Amino acid sequence: MEPAILIITLICGMLVSRIGLPPLIGYLVAGFVLFVMGIEKESMPLLQELANLGVTLLLFAIGLKLDIRSLFKAEVWAGSSVHLILSILVFVPILKILGLLGLSQLTSLGIEQLTLLAFALSFSSTVFAVKVLEDKGDMQSLYGRVAIGILIMQDIFAVLFLTISKGDVPSVWAFALLLLPLAKPLIYKAFDRVGHGELLVLFGLVMALVVGAWLFESLGLKPDLGALVIGILLAGHKKASELAKSLFYFKELFLVAFFLTIGLNGLPTVSDIVLAALLVLLVPLKILLFVYILTRFKLRSRTSMLGSFNLGNFSEFGLIVAAVATSKGWLPSHWLVIIAVALSFSFLLAAPLNATVGSIYQRFQLRLVRLEKRPLHPEDRPIAIGNPRFLILGMGRIGSGAYDELRARFDGEILGIEHKQDLVDLHRAKGRNVVQGDASDTDFWEKLDKAPNLELVLLAMPHHAGNLFAVEQLNKLNYQGKISAIVQYGEDAASLRNSGVHSVYNLYEAAGAGFVDHVVHELLPDSETKAGTEAQEGTQKQTSSLV
Repeated sequence: MEPAILIITLICGMLVSRIGLPPLIGYLVAGFVLFVMGIEKESMPLLQELANLGVTLLLFAIGLKLDIRSLFKAEVWAGSSVHLILSILVFVPILKILGLLGLSQLTSLGIEQLTLLAFALSFSSTVFAVKVLEDKGDMQSLYGRVAIGILIMQDIFAVLFLTISKGDVPSVWAFALLLLPLAKPLIYKAFDRVGHGELLVLFGLVMALVVGAWLFESLGLKPDLGALVIGILLAGHKKASELAKSLFYFKELFLVAFFLTIGLNGLPTVSDIVLAALLVLLVPLKILLFVYILTRFKLRSRTSMLGSFNLGNFSEFGLIVAAVATSKGWLPSHWLVIIAVALSFSFLLAAPLNATVGSIYQRFQLRLVRLEKRPLHPEDRPIAIGNPRFLILGMGRIGSGAYDELRARFDGEILGIEHKQDLVDLHRAKGRNVVQGDASDTDFWEKLDKAPNLELVLLAMPHHAGNLFAVEQLNKLNYQGKISAIVQYGEDAASLRNSGVHSVYNLYEAAGAGFVDHVVHELLPDSETKAGTEAQEGTQKQTSSLV
């Protein structure tokens, strides 16, 4: 691979980041720059392979985080299906009108070809949407989960189209894939034994690229579908989240190659650019359709709008559909470049829209609220927290321990918040007062009822970014009580204190002090335990600063 590719990609990514846009737009620009320099995609087979790996690992990572039950929710399967149908019904007449107005690329196209174009333009970008959600930390938010569910349904529609368009009937052995769930215990046993290092990464790559992509492709199915299915199969394992984090940088690096290959498809003509810009005007229509449809399923207008803006772009799967259509002769070859440019323009439009969606919603809130249907969706109603004195955000091992310690002194005045429903059910079974909610999600704070007697908030979430976000939201709500937080690294303590946290508890320092105290108490003679007793008292004082 030529050094110029890496250097230009890095420079373009950094320049775009400096003006507040996602780096992926810079990678698209870098692809066009490299094409101008004479670098052709056909001469870079390795780049294309890395791009394919990026999309495969992206779908595998989505599967690892997916609750398959979410696809059976009406707002997901019905919402995506209705949007696809309405998009085609709306886009085809608009494309026909543009052709009648004299746009030569559309003039000669028949209804079947216009329908195929509308189908390709109806998809939203999984790559872009996931990147935006990850950057915002909203992957687990309600609007994020709905958007991801819709994207997966769209991916399934695209995979079905690609499978049918191949004209090849999948192997009869493809039915054997229905037995994959029976292999789940064996796969989980291997998952348990790979540990937490490089074997975990290798296990993930084997599952995504061999058991998923290669096996499905060998049976006549799309390899990306295989990666998604295997990811979903592994999603229930306790180390699924750890595996997703281990593969994160592989996925990110390979996706850089994906965006480069889009730009390397070639430079468009002036008329192609004009048409691509006109096609981007369809994006607001996509957003409006999504807002209307999602509110029909009783989601709040704010949730519907956030999800709709996340889906307000064109998709890499649209490019894939166009590539298949041009290779089959169903569309003229120049349409691949037009859709590539329209995709790039849609990203340029979607990036600032997603960055300012909050202020846009505030401006039109009164009108949007009128679209809401009552009663609201069960997951989108206000969160009733009662009137606690102590609030614990994050009910893992540390949060649970803090809850039990507080309950021994202030029983009935404590509330825990946990985003995993299965953990919420477990805590409730043990008699703890816990409600479901994700404190790293903006939706949670929008729906949270006020607690006038709240005195202390304990931030016990495992990620520093989540705790810092929670502090920012508490400050926006003008919370006047005390805030305590856990940290794993010393440098995180300073940022939390600067943001308004009153007490910071370093887990590693406390663990070291507790470990020494335990050793002194258990192994040294009584005459030598005075220092251990003093250390214990110091540790207890430090712990008491949390409560």
